[in-house]
Amino acid sequence: MPSLAQQLSEQNAGARERIPADTLAVMDAATEEVAASGLVDSALGVGARAPEFTLPDVGGTKVALADLLAAGPVVLAFYRGGWCPYCNLELRALQAALPEIEAAGGSLVAISPELPDNSLSTKERLELAFTVLSDVGNEVSEQYGLVFTIPEALRAVYDGFGIDLPASNGDDSFRLPVPATYVLAPDGTVAWRFAHPDYTKRAEPADVIAALRAL
Repeated sequence: MPSLAQQLSEQNAGARERIPADTLAVMDAATEEVAASGLVDSALGVGARAPEFTLPDVGGTKVALADLLAAGPVVLAFYRGGWCPYCNLELRALQAALPEIEAAGGSLVAISPELPDNSLSTKERLELAFTVLSDVGNEVSEQYGLVFTIPEALRAVYDGFGIDLPASNGDDSFRLPVPATYVLAPDGTVAWRFAHPDYTKRAEPADVIAALRAL
């Protein structure tokens, strides 16, 4: 089976063939803006204490990080939403890796700013067996230092793609998290992190599993 990086690269190459050059220019400029902002460098890093949180899952049940950590290491995967094809590839790859993640002692949690009903749709469509949480308003993502605002020009592009962020997220802030994956030790310390300003780049599940085994 191809690596997640290969799948993402193929998805990106296909998209860049289909999308008009002027639209690609807007998308690339927005990605470069996030990179230039230094957001990823200033986000929560290895050795830091992970902020506590309690968020609802797709059924409305509140899930606390403290309770997850009480059972062992935790993998947190922050993603943009079920409308994002790169996120869907990542979530499918994490699902495929779930047995190995659990065998390494970890639990897996995915977090997006989408409303619980939309997170439920994503979980059902992708047949995800791990916990999916809704961080409406990006409050937790902000604590982890991952949040940025979509520029006006890119909002118009998303509209053209049929992506309705206000409907997905329940607000009109047009804020999203930079996709990021954290491996947290049972004491809540960040043991490993992957974050990239380019949303087409994601953590490789094999690297996540290796980080869990190294704890």
